[in-house]
Amino acid sequence: MEELKKLNGVAKEIFNELENNVKVNTLLKMSNIMAVKRLGYNDHGKTHARIVANNAIKILKILNKRNIIPSYVKECKGSFEDSLVITLVGAYLHDIGNSVHRKGHHLHSAYLAKDIVEEILKKYYSEEKAYQMLTEILHAIYSHSEGIPSITVEAGCIAVADGTDMTKGRSRIPICRKCYDIHSISAASVEKVTILEGKDRPIKIEVILSNEAGIFQIQEVLGEKINWSGLKDYISVYAKVEKESPVFKEITL
Repeated sequence: MEELKKLNGVAKEIFNELENNVKVNTLLKMSNIMAVKRLGYNDHGKTHARIVANNAIKILKILNKRNIIPSYVKECKGSFEDSLVITLVGAYLHDIGNSVHRKGHHLHSAYLAKDIVEEILKKYYSEEKAYQMLTEILHAIYSHSEGIPSITVEAGCIAVADGTDMTKGRSRIPICRKCYDIHSISAASVEKVTILEGKDRPIKIEVILSNEAGIFQIQEVLGEKINWSGLKDYISVYAKVEKESPVFKEITL
């Protein structure tokens, strides 16, 4: 979680608030009860929230370094720290709606997050700016789901980061525990996901697989997130099968 450890200033204070907020922690706990215990999905709780927040911030920083300006900076005259906070909060809270139901969870997450986010932001920003950032965060939460276009750079970072948390079966596709099919085999094939700064495109995502079935997971999970993120032109994805190939090969999404 190197990016979360690097946080400072307001972003660090807000992260600490999220980590220690009773309502947030309860919703994340209930999200796992609903998603994991009742529906058979993998982690949608606090660990997932931290991983997605960390990866989204990393993607945002690389894009900004390569002159892909965050939307809140470009269109609302905000600072990079403002965009970082939007990305952090949106990523951390994007899945709390699973506590209500998996179906439509992106919408549930948005309305559950509203009061939490508003209360936190008003401690650090003027009322007008707090409301501006609130709408950006709610957009990011709502649009992280496949089929809903991410309109801002910050939202796109969260959507892609959500897709990168697929190691060892961490998947949006429910795994049938009694089945032996492409979903279960592919989901168990992802060994490691690494986000790097690329050459031709700003973001390079490398995926190490235990077998070729993992390609299905990359295309169906990560690929779908990238396709709806609005950031597809800035991202390349490479994969290799561990112990079989010494080099990464680009994956067509």
